[in-house]
Order: sequence, then structure tokens, then C-alpha cells
Amino acid sequence: MLNKAQIIGNVGKDPEFKDFGTSKVANFTVATTERAFTTNSGVDVPEKTEWHRVVVWGGLARVVEGYVRKGTRVYVEGKIRTRDYTDQGGVQRKISEIHADNLILLSPKPEAQSPDAYQSPEPQGESNSDELPF
Repeated sequence: MLNKAQIIGNVGKDPEFKDFGTSKVANFTVATTERAFTTNSGVDVPEKTEWHRVVVWGGLARVVEGYVRKGTRVYVEGKIRTRDYTDQGGVQRKISEIHADNLILLSPKPEAQSPDAYQSPEPQGESNSDELPF
């Protein structure tokens, strides 16, 4: 069996973090967009954006904490996991996430800033991601 997800996209908002004693977890969303095109028969297919929830643990979460911000372009590789949770209104919901095993920063680091203050360019368009339930 194979459970593998690979995406390249822009982070939708600054990651959120939680500490669990000796471990850390980071949660963030990534937008992937398929460009608009026209088929050979002349049908216009509009641009389509998908939002993916990403979870990273341990040392990888520390990398995210230091370098990933809203708008950062990333490559994420991991496994798709689905879990149940109860929202603030008491409604039972299901959520799918990518539990990252690998993350590569694709945004260039701006030269005008110090190495400790990485800020990436703002993404094009608005994020329609919901609050992350954790």
C-alpha cells in the first residue's frame, strides 16, 4: 500500500505551534493552484485553487518556526491522515491533513534582512482557509 502526498504551493497564513514537552507541532495551510486554460474545443477552464492542511512534528516543526511565514513557497511531502474532531459548536467533523515527512523551502530569503528574521513575499489573492482545529 502507498500513502504519499506531494504538493508545491504557498503558505496561506503564519503557522500555529504547540509544545508538548519534548516535542513541537506546527500546523499551517498550503494553497496549490491549477492555471486556467482553454481546451482544443474552445472550452475555457477556470483557475482552481485547493487548500491543504499540513502538520509537521519535531525538528521539522522547529524549521517551520524559524523560516515559514504566510506566502512562503514550499514543497511538502508526507502522508494523508484523516481524523475526527468536535468543533466549537459541538458538531462532529472530519478533517484530512498531510503529515509532512519532508519540507523544502522554495521562496528565496530576502537579502535586506538578518538571517534571524526570515520574511517571505505575500501570496497572490486571499486565503479562504478556516481556523485549524487543534
